Amino acid sequence: MPNQFIPTRIKASNEDSSAERYGHMSPNHENCPHNEISGLSVSARDASCSEASRQGGLAHGGGSSDVVIDGASYLPSRHTVPIVSVDMLDEGVVQLVIRDRYIAEHAQPAQFANLYTHDGLRLMPRPFGICEIHGDEVSFVFAIVGAGTAQFSRLKAGDRIDVLGPLGTSFDLDASARYLLVGGGLGVPPLIQAAQELHREGRTEQVTAIFGYRRNHFADAIVGRYTEDVRSIDETEGNVITVLDRMEDELAQGSDRIVILSCGPTPMMKAIAGWASRRSIPTQFNLEERMGCGYGTCVVCVVDTIHGRKKVCLDGPVFTAQELGWEDEK
Repeated sequence: MPNQFIPTRIKASNEDSSAERYGHMSPNHENCPHNEISGLSVSARDASCSEASRQGGLAHGGGSSDVVIDGASYLPSRHTVPIVSVDMLDEGVVQLVIRDRYIAEHAQPAQFANLYTHDGLRLMPRPFGICEIHGDEVSFVFAIVGAGTAQFSRLKAGDRIDVLGPLGTSFDLDASARYLLVGGGLGVPPLIQAAQELHREGRTEQVTAIFGYRRNHFADAIVGRYTEDVRSIDETEGNVITVLDRMEDELAQGSDRIVILSCGPTPMMKAIAGWASRRSIPTQFNLEERMGCGYGTCVVCVVDTIHGRKKVCLDGPVFTAQELGWEDEK
């Protein structure tokens, strides 16, 4: 596969930790929709890309370092990494762990990675939200829903797989607040990474995980590593709104600001948006949409927002209820 530069948000330098530079896909810069925000002329990008290719600047076989051109950081291209383990968490639910130092060092909660099958007839990657990071190991949790994910489920430790990431935007965890991580089904992985990050920052007591399942509570033990406050529910009892309703007095009596982070089926997230809006609680949603490329060129994953149509892979996957126009949902 030819080398690529993929648009991404990566800190530009240690001196300016708040600065963000966008990488760029090459070739065919003239037709790329991100020319205006890349900050480089077409000719400069062509020269930079050619120079990076000559220097072997794109990381492969481990993805351990940024590609830096003129002070801007670029995401390494698709590369091959080893499989550490593949386990079944529940019927049809798989936990896959890879070793990728680059993703482990750079991924933020709610970002995702593209995983590619070994089947040449399935060219499009599968985007999976990152679940946990331990050292240079990165885990994903997904459901077997088709031939591609079935192939991933049959991988074994020592096998290799092509990946690209991390991609997309991340949750904003800057606020000093109590975070309610509200997930449904296979929407829980990015919330687990958020819990892990808050735990790493010593904010475990500010985290409540509220997970809804059809039957088995397969992710409770995982998120329980990062918070003792896990309140899960399955269809025999109700849903996540049932749990939120039960917590209403508790939340009203507390002095902490409340922030909701959520990922799961769209109807569930819209219900959460309405519930939170009526209580003036800010919400951030990690949207799940079908994707083609994963970095903004194919326009498969667009959603309507109050600012027009946005790409979930590049402008998201994180959006607020206000951005999505969901605040009036019932």
